[in-house]
Amino acid sequence: MMFTRKLMFPDQTMPFIVQPEAAQENVTVNNLLSYYTANQEFLEMKLLDHGAILFRGFGVKTPASFARCVRSLNSNLLNYIDGNSPRTKLADGVYTSTEYPSEYYISMHNELSYSNKWPRRLFFGCIVAPQEQGETPIADSRVILKSIDPNVVEEFTRKGVKYVRNLQGGNGVGPSWQDTFETTDKAVVEEYATACGSEVQWQADGSVKLTQVRPAVAEHPQTKQPVWFNQADQFHPSTHPRKVYETMMSVYAGKEDALPQNAFFGDDTPIPVAMLEHIRETTKKSAVLFPWQAGDLLVIDNMLTCHGRMPYAGPRKILVSMS
Repeated sequence: MMFTRKLMFPDQTMPFIVQPEAAQENVTVNNLLSYYTANQEFLEMKLLDHGAILFRGFGVKTPASFARCVRSLNSNLLNYIDGNSPRTKLADGVYTSTEYPSEYYISMHNELSYSNKWPRRLFFGCIVAPQEQGETPIADSRVILKSIDPNVVEEFTRKGVKYVRNLQGGNGVGPSWQDTFETTDKAVVEEYATACGSEVQWQADGSVKLTQVRPAVAEHPQTKQPVWFNQADQFHPSTHPRKVYETMMSVYAGKEDALPQNAFFGDDTPIPVAMLEHIRETTKKSAVLFPWQAGDLLVIDNMLTCHGRMPYAGPRKILVSMS
């Protein structure tokens, strides 16, 4: 069986696409796994070069075939513990990509970059392709770092980012700590969160406040390249539509650290909204979009590549695994 291996878009550096050379019958996940095994060194190099590889035309069209595929490619799948996006767990290490309302854009981010434990790779599988929009935009974190105003990079690098999350205890606004940590045991939360570098403060109403300071820029362990690696713009309430943001700031005036989530500089000073808007616009300009097709499998290096989600209408089912 012959395969096409090339960049999807000649004027973009990602994604690198692998697909059967022509429309062929009976192409299955087995063909993908055999190809991956035989070409692993080549694919590893391409993933480091381009940050994202799209496998198309291999029939990864069911949750079962997706789970089998990703477990074969990497047996060390992670559960989405300490995450900040609503998901449904379908099996160990296999989740819906997000259940954030379909009408909203999800800003570009590197998964769990607010923690000192993050997945190195993400696997996205398209089970049901959206009819309108619903793309998963991707962008090179190396390019983003070089494109952001150097003065902004310098201030973020010098101060770092302080992330604050307030997780309700089962009755309140935002995600609960039970769903976030997949447990009802406070001791488990404390052990995991502390290991991830968070300060843990239990509140009288049963909620928990998690605070941690993280670098804004990281170095990729293999390429040794610096990357923009933080979620300050996504955690800050200005990520929401203007009316929602203004309402939130009015309700939480003087107690901004009590919001479900927020971001400050590491020295506790506020991050100017103009800086965050500059980061968002820079990231959007770097984004690459491609329409999902049922059966697609997208593999990304989580440090080299950030991702988001475009709004959509109609059915859409994208699964995700992490390793």
